[in-house]
Amino acid sequence: MGGRLGLHPSLTLGRGQDEGLQLLSVLEAPPEACRKRKEYAAGRCGSIDTVGKKALVGIAFAYVGLVLFVPFLNVFVQAFGNGVGPFVEHLMDEDFLHAAKLTLLLALVAVPINTVFGIVAAMQLTRNEFWGKTFVMSMLDLPFSISPVVTGLMLVLLYGREGWFAPVIRATGFNIVFAFPGMALATLFVTLPFVVRELIPILEAMDMAEEEAARTLGASDWEVFWNVTLPNIRWGLLYGVILTNARAMGEFGAVSVISGNIIGKTQTLTLYVESAYKEYNTEAAFSASVLLSFLALGTLFIKDILERKTSE
Repeated sequence: MGGRLGLHPSLTLGRGQDEGLQLLSVLEAPPEACRKRKEYAAGRCGSIDTVGKKALVGIAFAYVGLVLFVPFLNVFVQAFGNGVGPFVEHLMDEDFLHAAKLTLLLALVAVPINTVFGIVAAMQLTRNEFWGKTFVMSMLDLPFSISPVVTGLMLVLLYGREGWFAPVIRATGFNIVFAFPGMALATLFVTLPFVVRELIPILEAMDMAEEEAARTLGASDWEVFWNVTLPNIRWGLLYGVILTNARAMGEFGAVSVISGNIIGKTQTLTLYVESAYKEYNTEAAFSASVLLSFLALGTLFIKDILERKTSE
């Protein structure tokens, strides 16, 4: 008994079995007062934890509301402050329609090109080993890390009147800066990583056995891609395309620098919002902002669906 309690044997030997059992029960079971104190402390700590969690959740909701939801909702309030009529009238403005058309054209150029590039680049980077692969992977993130304004400036320094390609541009008469080609180049640059970055993890996790089996059965590379690879990457591909489209239509910095923001010529929707606001035409600015906000909401909705499909 003494060994079990961690006491010297002389403390329990010779006292009888009943006394030993009583001593054991006293040492093993805490007094009632101790149990009550522990229960009280546990309850108090639990209440503190609950209050702390509720406070943190409240702070998080307040922060998100002030930073995201309130400004977002205020755009709609300002746009429809005088009713639907002025909102529709601003959407029928000639400059607005030209800006919307130019924005769609830039997206139609950037999305297909970077989609094809993203598929080819992702497959090459995941299927092959070559010197400089790590460097290429790092360079793909350059549009994420560099400022869009710097991107526009780089293109101006390359294709402007004093740029590296100025002699060729003067000889051909093909203007890039302050024209649609320069805007397209800027949009291509800032939207380049989205598709390839979405596909690389999917292709790395994909089982190669299916592709090898298809080739064993005599399928060509195109047939393997169309019937085996594409079905496995389709949701990630669509996800990347959606992000590319949203980025292309919402780009401001790079396009602003290289386009010159010429009203009715090189002005996109984002540039239209800035110009209208600076000219104190706030209703027109908020109307265009609502259209861009609907684009953002649609993108988030489709993004959520595609994330669920990808996780399945």
